[in-house]
Amino acid sequence: MKKIILISSLCLLMIALLSQIGFAQDYKGKGRVVGYVFDEEGNPIEGVTVKLYSHRAQAGFEVKTDANGKWVAAWIRGGGWDVDFEKVGYAPKKIFMQVKEYGRNPEVKVTMKKIAGLVITDELKDLLTEGNNLYNAGKYQEAIAIYQQILEQFPDAYIINKNIGNAYFQMEDYDKAEEYYKKVLEKDPNNNDAKMLIGNCYVNRGENQKALEWYNQIAFDEIDDPIVLYNIGTNYYNLGKYEEALRYYKKAVEIQPDFLDGLYQLGLAYLTTQKYHESIAAFEKYLKLDSESGRAEQVKNFLTFLKTKIK
Repeated sequence: MKKIILISSLCLLMIALLSQIGFAQDYKGKGRVVGYVFDEEGNPIEGVTVKLYSHRAQAGFEVKTDANGKWVAAWIRGGGWDVDFEKVGYAPKKIFMQVKEYGRNPEVKVTMKKIAGLVITDELKDLLTEGNNLYNAGKYQEAIAIYQQILEQFPDAYIINKNIGNAYFQMEDYDKAEEYYKKVLEKDPNNNDAKMLIGNCYVNRGENQKALEWYNQIAFDEIDDPIVLYNIGTNYYNLGKYEEALRYYKKAVEIQPDFLDGLYQLGLAYLTTQKYHESIAAFEKYLKLDSESGRAEQVKNFLTFLKTKIK
């Protein structure tokens, strides 16, 4: 799923973000990421296959979680990475993460859901791996064909409709993506992931108000994924609903205190609503985690401005 990225523009003190550097030849670098995988009850899941794929390098590798649900990706390049989580008996999960080579990266915490009423055979697992490999290679139509084959052979594996939706989403066919996400809801009306993904379709169509109608179907107290909270908050921010945005940003950084994107947007939302003391606190927390990047220079400029406002 494409991450929804907020590009904020303020009249005061906003400078351009650093552009990304060119592509590398492989995924080796100096970055390090630590993550954890839990089930819905908060228990660590051992033996999850974590597949990491670098956008810059067009290459990747895989690791497995230990008894504490922990996985580590060391000596990797900076930039965008797709990360797939797979384990028999659980719905596959896919996230995107941004890696810094020369700084601390936030811990990645993921929750995987058990697939009710579905026994995943080796054949299904092999097909799913094949489909996911095609997806990661950008061969979305071929991936869809494999996912459809899974559904034909294993009709109870309705959650695979989400994989098909994700492939259409990547091809920017948001109508078809929504169609398949809704197939998940037909079987599991309370599936918050599917609701979130449908909301994302509307965002990418430029229909933010409609997106919020879907996001608002997810009870605030039930959202424990900081990225989901961040994305919903970003939609509210883009619509000028800053108090609602603050609510989601605050919860995102409460769950993950070192969530840099969340802290940055929280600081901006406080600044926009003229809550200068709170904005200073958020930006200062940001700088404790990132003091050298191009965005850190923006934060320093914001702080200089804010400190003139509270004198």
